Amino acid sequence: MRKLSLIDKIIFVLNIIGATLLLLSYILPYLPPKAFFVFSVLSLGVSVLMIINVLFFMYWLFKLKKQLILSLVILLIGYITYGSLYKFSSSKNIGHVNNIKVMNYNVRLFNLYEWIPEDNIDIKILDFIKKESPDILNIQDYHPNPDVDFSFFKYKYEKLSGKKLKSGQVIFSQYPIIHSGSLEFPNTANNAIFADVVKGKDTIRIYNIHLQSLKIDTNVEKLKQENTSHLFNRVGSTFRMQQSQTELFLAHKEKCKYKMIISGDFNNTAYSYVYRCIKGDLNDTFIEAGNGFGRTYDFRFFPVRIDFMFADDAFAVNGFKTYNEHYSDHYPIMTKLSLED
Repeated sequence: MRKLSLIDKIIFVLNIIGATLLLLSYILPYLPPKAFFVFSVLSLGVSVLMIINVLFFMYWLFKLKKQLILSLVILLIGYITYGSLYKFSSSKNIGHVNNIKVMNYNVRLFNLYEWIPEDNIDIKILDFIKKESPDILNIQDYHPNPDVDFSFFKYKYEKLSGKKLKSGQVIFSQYPIIHSGSLEFPNTANNAIFADVVKGKDTIRIYNIHLQSLKIDTNVEKLKQENTSHLFNRVGSTFRMQQSQTELFLAHKEKCKYKMIISGDFNNTAYSYVYRCIKGDLNDTFIEAGNGFGRTYDFRFFPVRIDFMFADDAFAVNGFKTYNEHYSDHYPIMTKLSLED
């Protein structure tokens, strides 16, 4: 370090800080937010920390300095532990006679309050879903809309709440639903629901999860106006609620003996405690068959993946797609699954 210029010394100190934070973030999925909420907030910034360390590595590589080893080692640890932030392989798209197409979509109340300044968003969402024709559709932030007719699905289970505006979650299915229910998260409108569907000789448990919302406004000016301490505490409180909701879900899931598919809006990243716990031994269908960043949320600063689809090992993951249709603050995702013989 003695041979570095003053500017390079300052940059290397910043590099050390960035590398340390990224290394710390790797253990976050194993730290329950109720006990470590201060650290858990870091999970939202793992993608940024990775990009920052890539930039540090490129800077030192350009200057042919051995300081590049620091970020390189930290990034390699992350790659070995969690895989690449960006999936370079092409997306799978395997046609199979037994494929089940499962879509997840937070529709943000079908643009009821005109967050997107565009006409007929609700009809565009409906037309999009008809075109993609999923066999099973999990929707979060759903509300009954007379202009949005989902009767082309043969079966559904919905759970709504609210006095002035009924909203919640729904599972639509082309396969018979023989059992369904709601987990009822306390003190919130967020929830998890399930439906047992029958395809051929198999009964499959479908979960639709919507964990506690962060309620972070992505508008830069509004973010600047919010008190940092208040924002930090609110996010920490939300993560603690998410942990409690996850514990309720896991207790319910443990009682299920069927093959299962879990999807939903987790309001957290793939580097979080709740992601690790809910995924368990299941396959993340994006990792198995997707490509790119897999972003599912319209966050202006960097790509964020907070909507997930997990499948039992009994399923072959034959495809995954993240769509670009901007009809909500979330982007729809769909996977193709087939039960292996």
